[in-house]
Amino acid sequence: MTDTAIIIVAAGRGTRAGGEPKQWRMLGGQSVLGRTVAAFQGAGRVIVVLHPDDMVRGITEFAGKVTLIAGGETRSQSVRNALESIDPNEISRVLIHDGARPLVSPALITRVRAALETAPAAAPAIGVTDALWTGADAKVTGLQPRDGLFRAQTPQGFHFPAILDAHRAHPGGAADDVEVALAAGLDVAIVEGEDDNIKLTWPGDFARAERMLGTGMDIRTGNGYDVHAFTDGDHVMLCGVRVPHSKALLGHSDADVGMHALTDAIYGALAEGDIGRHFPPSDPKWKGAASHIFLTHAAGLARDRGYTISNADVTLVCERPKIGPHAIEMAAELARITGVEPDRISVKATTSERLGFTGREEGIAAIATITLVKP
Repeated sequence: MTDTAIIIVAAGRGTRAGGEPKQWRMLGGQSVLGRTVAAFQGAGRVIVVLHPDDMVRGITEFAGKVTLIAGGETRSQSVRNALESIDPNEISRVLIHDGARPLVSPALITRVRAALETAPAAAPAIGVTDALWTGADAKVTGLQPRDGLFRAQTPQGFHFPAILDAHRAHPGGAADDVEVALAAGLDVAIVEGEDDNIKLTWPGDFARAERMLGTGMDIRTGNGYDVHAFTDGDHVMLCGVRVPHSKALLGHSDADVGMHALTDAIYGALAEGDIGRHFPPSDPKWKGAASHIFLTHAAGLARDRGYTISNADVTLVCERPKIGPHAIEMAAELARITGVEPDRISVKATTSERLGFTGREEGIAAIATITLVKP
């Protein structure tokens, strides 16, 4: 790929997304331009076109990694400045890319390069599928046929001598380099674009890009642990399921140790303390209360704050009763109470190898882990 140059155009002052020029805004802990440059690593010689006021910043971020060129008054002039800096004896093909498209994939870059094997120019695009209108004064004024219409993307690839001559002959003011190529009579092949290859322009574009990267999500993990001793009885309540047994569990409520552990895990992930904070055992109205009341409250609190339950894992520690025959029903009940799909809840059991209070069959312990996600 040493015969290929990549021109990344980032000389604009675009601030429609808010704040500083968009190419310098942070996206997932890295500047937009830094992500764009990294996307072309190994694809050829990278030339970054910057506004003259940004050259010092560019040197600081990219020193030794790319060639920096000062841009012109227009996009066309910036591209031409970069083209004129290239030695035609070293470079035969050039890819020209918007600095504000940091999510371009290696597969898309490869498709453009491959198309240049049989065409003097190639560019990615996506066919228009939405209805198109014309409008004025916030009203629809007409319809526009969408047949044969495409949304243009970059990188746009060219045989180097042809695009250099096209830019030298063009009066300037082109929207992109395909426009320059067409004015020079070059055939431009269309390759398949990608929906994720968005150009960051508006504030919502950055939020969308963060979601694509997974960096905009708030992910929280909580742990819960609970223990209840055995007492006289003929069943135990575990994860919302009545399990016949020669003993019962002792507690202020119904002593559902598994559900208590999961409830505390949710509260923990939300930094909301434990069940005792929300349902004090000193309050007689919670005496003998069904534990689904606590879990419903915790799950509702998570939803109210915008979180969804990604997954939960509950482990019951006991010698008896046997949990296996009831595990699926328990997971289904926890899923019903929390409002998630059953395959996001796991209930399993283990013994303590006859060690400790659970090994002596004095009670049951439970451990729960949960992951909450806010997009």
